[in-house]
Amino acid sequence: METNPNIEEIDFQKYLLVLKRRWVPAVGVFGMVVALASLSAFSAKPSYEAQGRLLISTNRTPSLTGLGEAIGRIESLSATNNPIDTQAQILQSVPVVEETIKTLNLKDEQGGFITIDDFTSRVKAVNVRGTEILEISYTDGDPVLAAKVVNQLMKVYIKNNIEANRADAVSARKFIDEELPKTEAAVKIAELNLRKFKEQNKIIDLTEEANLSVQTIATLEQQIAQTQAQLANATARTQQLQNQASIDAKQSVTFASLSQIPGIQLVLTQLQEAQNQLAVERTRLQPTNPTIVNLEEKIVGLKNLLDERIQQVLGSNQQISVGNIQIGELRQRLIADFAQAESERVGLAQQITALSSKWYAYKQRANILPKLEQTQRQLERQLKAAQTTYEALLTKLQEVQVAENQNIGNARVISPALVPDQPSGPRKALTILGGGVFGIIIALIAAFTLDLIDQSVKTVKEAKGLFQYTLLGVIPYVGKNSHGQRSSYKSGFDKQIPRVIGRDIPQFPVGDAYQMLQANLNFLSSDQKLKAIVVTSCVPREGKSAVAANLAVSMTQMGHRVLLVDADMRSPMQHHIWEMTNAVGLSNVMVDQATLDVAVQRVLPNLCVLTAGVVPPNPVALLDSQKMNALVASFRENYDFVIFDTPPLAGMADAAVLSKLADGILLVVRPGVIEYSSGNAAKEFLKQSGQQVLGMVINGVNIKQEPDSYFYYSRESFEFVETPSNSVIAK
Repeated sequence: METNPNIEEIDFQKYLLVLKRRWVPAVGVFGMVVALASLSAFSAKPSYEAQGRLLISTNRTPSLTGLGEAIGRIESLSATNNPIDTQAQILQSVPVVEETIKTLNLKDEQGGFITIDDFTSRVKAVNVRGTEILEISYTDGDPVLAAKVVNQLMKVYIKNNIEANRADAVSARKFIDEELPKTEAAVKIAELNLRKFKEQNKIIDLTEEANLSVQTIATLEQQIAQTQAQLANATARTQQLQNQASIDAKQSVTFASLSQIPGIQLVLTQLQEAQNQLAVERTRLQPTNPTIVNLEEKIVGLKNLLDERIQQVLGSNQQISVGNIQIGELRQRLIADFAQAESERVGLAQQITALSSKWYAYKQRANILPKLEQTQRQLERQLKAAQTTYEALLTKLQEVQVAENQNIGNARVISPALVPDQPSGPRKALTILGGGVFGIIIALIAAFTLDLIDQSVKTVKEAKGLFQYTLLGVIPYVGKNSHGQRSSYKSGFDKQIPRVIGRDIPQFPVGDAYQMLQANLNFLSSDQKLKAIVVTSCVPREGKSAVAANLAVSMTQMGHRVLLVDADMRSPMQHHIWEMTNAVGLSNVMVDQATLDVAVQRVLPNLCVLTAGVVPPNPVALLDSQKMNALVASFRENYDFVIFDTPPLAGMADAAVLSKLADGILLVVRPGVIEYSSGNAAKEFLKQSGQQVLGMVINGVNIKQEPDSYFYYSRESFEFVETPSNSVIAK
């Protein structure tokens, strides 16, 4: 079966582990809740509950305001609301409750009226599912009083409901009286605006005008096209006649009219005869001959006379060539045809101009017709809305005047409250059972809340996810009462002293866990064997000194010569573990106050311990020195393994400085001690400082709180197997 990868699986085992970790406060909360429920059940006094029923229905009085709502209507404002629930709240409102309390003279133990909160805490008004019935109940130690309260409460509610509906009618009438003059004025204003609009825009019927405009524009466009065709023909004919007659279009009529005047033609004839005679005489006489001179003078006089007569006809100083006046019959006919054609062309051009002007006027009017129609519709809608409102208000005014004098109500009693004969309320067993269920819920909430508030790393899985280093070992937690162990504390020393396998705690299963840690360390590097290891932790109390000591013991059990160096010169622990004095140690050797032969002490076969020595003022300066570099080199030559117990990483650089001289850091992490903030800070510090982290060992693991199979435990055995490649498997 395929599963959807986008659906996150619920980790029930994770939740079960949370309950295991927080079972003590969860049980305490559960017990407290159950105790309170039991106390409440056994101390509760008997109470009686009286019940009555009201039928809530909508009054069918005609609408009063013109907005679709009527007096007595109880419809809800939205589909998700129940109008009966609204009436239930009205029934428990302050005016109804106060009147009921005063009418029945309900008093408290001090002799005063009971409070509204006390009263409403005993009242319940619920809708019977699927009906319009409202069920009202009241609980009291006196059964008779309980019945009286319910009946009086229903009576007061019905009275107030009728008064509220009557008040609605009065309010509606006043509203209509105030709105009628305004609505009438709005009608008149709308009518006036529509009339002014039609007068200003000369509107009779916009629809008819629009249709007529379309037809007229089409007709005009057709006429313009036809006239333009005629104009083109006339223009072509005029051009042809003008070319044949060789005349100017503007002077053709003038030349034609001058050629028809007898006085001009007579002078023109005499001028032509004199010119002909002069030409004949010049062939036989000298230019100075009196005859030729007389003829020339005669010609000049005739020309002047001709010019005078032309000026008299034209009325201007326009110069006309004599050749243009001498028109023959054919040219005269061509000029006449040209004048007629030019007149026809001008007439057609003027006709086109007139038609185009008319077309443009109709086109402009047609373009504004949609806007005029839109404005007219808007004004008509305003007028119609005002008229509709005015007519509706007139109608509703008559209706509301009638309804104002009616007793309109939404409710009637269908079942009065009877005096109960049996006490009500949950039974004691049910109360205790409910307290138990509620206690379980509160206990679960408390457990998960405490676990959520706790920011510590709680399991091996969380530690792996936080640091993402190679997991080299998981050291199980062994209880304080394990056989063979010694006291965890020393007289005058407030810290718990770590225990050593084989001496304080049995070899199995912790010793096997350290053997696996040692094996995984050997598997880390196949090229160069690890010899110098710095053991540290993120914060104090994670057991880094215990891991260093027991790792050294497990290495000696394999036949290796091991030197355990207590490099924690701030808070040394190894001399307490091995019950040694700390008078001479590493700090003394560093300042040449003692030799290694004196400072190094043999505590077990193949295991030597170099204590921290006297606490120096600046341990980092000693560790970051050439002397320390030389010592580490000497340790590598004389021992198979050198293990350095260093201070935690939190705020101290001792481990980081010393790791540069060693092969790497073994990080000790203890669930329940290290927090996410401290772990992230330590991880960031190791990354920024470029430290070689060999891996991490999870210390003090409670196998009962682990979700994964890091351990396999039975009555007979407790086996723990790890693979070298950051994985742990059960065997």
